[in-house]
Amino acid sequence: MDKIKAGIIGTGNISGIYFENGSKFDALQVVACADLDVDRAKAKGEQYGVRGYSVDEMLADPDIDMIINLTIPQAHAAVNLRALEAGKHTYVEKPFAVTREEAQEVLELAARKGLYVGSAPDTFLGGGIQTCIKLIEDGWVGTPIGATAFMVGGGHENWHPSPEFYYQKGGGPMFDMGPYYLTALVAMLGPMTRVTGSARISYRERTITSQPKFGQKVQVEVPTHIAGVMDFASGAIGTILTSFDAKGGSTLPRIEVYGSGGTMVVPDPNHFGGEILVCRAGTREWATIPLTHGYSENARGVGAADMAKAIQTGRKHRANGELAYHVLEAMHGFHDASEQGAHYIMKSSCERPQPLPLGLQPFTLD
Repeated sequence: MDKIKAGIIGTGNISGIYFENGSKFDALQVVACADLDVDRAKAKGEQYGVRGYSVDEMLADPDIDMIINLTIPQAHAAVNLRALEAGKHTYVEKPFAVTREEAQEVLELAARKGLYVGSAPDTFLGGGIQTCIKLIEDGWVGTPIGATAFMVGGGHENWHPSPEFYYQKGGGPMFDMGPYYLTALVAMLGPMTRVTGSARISYRERTITSQPKFGQKVQVEVPTHIAGVMDFASGAIGTILTSFDAKGGSTLPRIEVYGSGGTMVVPDPNHFGGEILVCRAGTREWATIPLTHGYSENARGVGAADMAKAIQTGRKHRANGELAYHVLEAMHGFHDASEQGAHYIMKSSCERPQPLPLGLQPFTLD
């Protein structure tokens, strides 16, 4: 079966791993790239042996079946809509969109056009989270009762070369890292029905201490410390803490799942592999569990490749738009609940993504 031919829009730093991994998969081939800076697109195209041209030229190219949208978050929805209008299946980096309204518009247009739309993060397809899903399904921790998730740090102004976005609309710790944690939780526990939370802006102004913008001031527009609670349709209750305000760092685990039969320590959902620990009820010993699935190294692009396989076969893809929208709604829900002093009732739901099969050959999905 011919590979789905994809073009990348947005040739910034994250594009490198998509170029490197994209054409390794059995269903996907990256054949072109585009950028507002056409010279940069041409240079990147020459580096990776693909065509480099303008966004308009890519969208008009009948040879391109699918767009991989790696633009900045504020442009995600606009580029998605243009690609869908051009008849291209579309996969976008996280977050799916900045607002719920923009995201709904993308989903509705894709449905009208009969096109696939998907979104990162795809790290939940890595060996780490996929092994955790299998452990839950096989009853290693019994019936899941609860989960905790922690993403706690001191912010990006001390190391990132251009950290302003992280403190503007569409940024903050929840929208920056929340997609990884919430997507992993939904993949393990299923969709959410209700969320609540408290959120604050701890420092109204940040000073950049990294180069090349050392000394510049950043006005903070979004909450930088958010504590949330999630009710899952399965009955499990989750908590999440995301913060850019812990100046001394943290020793908290990334994710833990608590069940009637034990506790599981889940690896960092921003990575594909990692160590998994399980302590069964009635014991005090933690066991390290070997990974049951592949894609344990940096496999960014596997979500786009899975969508390409779905386009070929007609099945549902795993990193799909409905999942991405559900996560986006929950992130807004934490902020809304804090502002309104009330629970936020989720209006969307989604299917828990089908786990990857055991024993897959490298760079295959079925």
